[in-house]
Amino acid sequence: MTDSQASTNTSAAPGARVGTNPVAAAPAGARTAADVVTPEVVAQLTRDVVGSGRTANHSPFTGEKLADLPESTPEDVETAFDRARAAQPVWAAIPVRARAAVLLRFHDLVLQRQSEVLDLIQLETGKARLHAHEEVQAVAVAARHYGRKAASYLKPKRHTGVVPTLTKVTELRQPRGVIGQIAPWNYPLELSVGDALPAFVSGNAVVMKPDTETALTALWARDLLIEAGLPAEVFQIVLGEGPVVGPAVVSRADYVSFTGSTRTGREVAQGAAARLVGVSLELGGKNAMLVLEDADVEKAAAGAVRACFSSAGQLCISIERLYVHESVADAFVERFAARTKAMRLGNSLAYGADMGSLVGERQLETVSRHVAEAVEKGATLVAGGVARPDIGPLFYEPTILDGVEAPMAVCGEETFGPVVSIYRFSDDDEAVSLANATPYGLNSSVWTKNSGRGHRVAARLRTGTVNINEGYAPAYGSVQSPMGGMKDSGLGRRHGSEGILKYTEAQTVAQQRLIPLAPAFGMDDEKYAAFMSRSLKAMKAFRLR
Repeated sequence: MTDSQASTNTSAAPGARVGTNPVAAAPAGARTAADVVTPEVVAQLTRDVVGSGRTANHSPFTGEKLADLPESTPEDVETAFDRARAAQPVWAAIPVRARAAVLLRFHDLVLQRQSEVLDLIQLETGKARLHAHEEVQAVAVAARHYGRKAASYLKPKRHTGVVPTLTKVTELRQPRGVIGQIAPWNYPLELSVGDALPAFVSGNAVVMKPDTETALTALWARDLLIEAGLPAEVFQIVLGEGPVVGPAVVSRADYVSFTGSTRTGREVAQGAAARLVGVSLELGGKNAMLVLEDADVEKAAAGAVRACFSSAGQLCISIERLYVHESVADAFVERFAARTKAMRLGNSLAYGADMGSLVGERQLETVSRHVAEAVEKGATLVAGGVARPDIGPLFYEPTILDGVEAPMAVCGEETFGPVVSIYRFSDDDEAVSLANATPYGLNSSVWTKNSGRGHRVAARLRTGTVNINEGYAPAYGSVQSPMGGMKDSGLGRRHGSEGILKYTEAQTVAQQRLIPLAPAFGMDDEKYAAFMSRSLKAMKAFRLR
């Protein structure tokens, strides 16, 4: 995943290819940025941001400014941590079920008021409304899950002591304190508040630095959490440039949660390691989809569209490499290309578009460079490959490349845009070897009609999640199960027990009863050692240990 960038205007070069993807018509009376981002809304959302400077964010749809926002300095970050640290013990003292009730109320409010945040997500990221709704779904599911299961995850656990029945051992889960969270621009609701929910319910405070370009979405979520009952001081948001604000967050946090590029993730990890605090990282990916020869080609083609082009490919777990068995490759490419060329592009705050815009100029430059270099070096352009300034300054058609080879940047580098490369393979061993030949290991996909075969192939793939007969949604949406990356794609997991326990520290409380773990009853050291040896043998015989 790439780091933050601002949106600016571009125009098509003279003589450039003309795009062919249809444009989704905006419905009559569709809302505009001026209808959604009013001065009153901005004032309400930013009222608690600690920031002595000013910055702005922009809409990818037009490149125009959306709002003037506070900008935080390192000193402002320190103030935010002071506020959060003062409020955290009071919040942690509240029973876990009462904290969980806040998440359950938040779940209901998100669903009731989703149209508000759908507008903000679209305006700040440029994504299609259906893809914005994926974030609403994900956050609602996570809120409901941790609201219902937090007490179970966090409850004290009894363990067998060194001397069964005489040593009583309890494992407690203590909140870490104040979590520092650095969230990306591409999924500004799910990857901001979605990751913060388990931190809150486990008794922590959070100081969050969302990307400035998508800050209004995170601020809206904070406002809704406060309405649901979260104490305002427990959730602090700071805004500003990553190189300025990010290190200040890392240097004060009791635990760091980061989603972003592998390069920046290494810097965050080094900063946390220097202070001996924990860190979780979800980083880049170059995710592969394998279409085996027994796959349903029509379903695989439809699934590839979802897997490759959701949110214009600006998704950590989206597919950028497509490996197709040589016996079905031609049929698959024909169907996949037809579906891709039919995708509707659009920039309205309404359902109907199949894909939206890129987020920033840097993304457009990377996508354009990867495609142009690949074609120049011999790759075949099957679909797309052209910007669409007629729709908006950062629109780029969904693109399929064939004949991609290793020297091309698109072969190994993360594009993070609507570009996928097709490769052919002859058997499962070759497919697995090709899929694993990357420093990344975030997500992968396997398509086959044979469930057993799909699971066997999945077990050989070195990625944190594998989806069979879908691209990414089943694994990511199953919030009881851990989600994260292997290799250069990160450390730690979100979701499931790992997604909440990482925000706690284990504390073992052991109580010794009746007899001490030392010579007693007149025993000398030698007799005590012999007694303990006999006791260990007896415990083994009676299966007490």
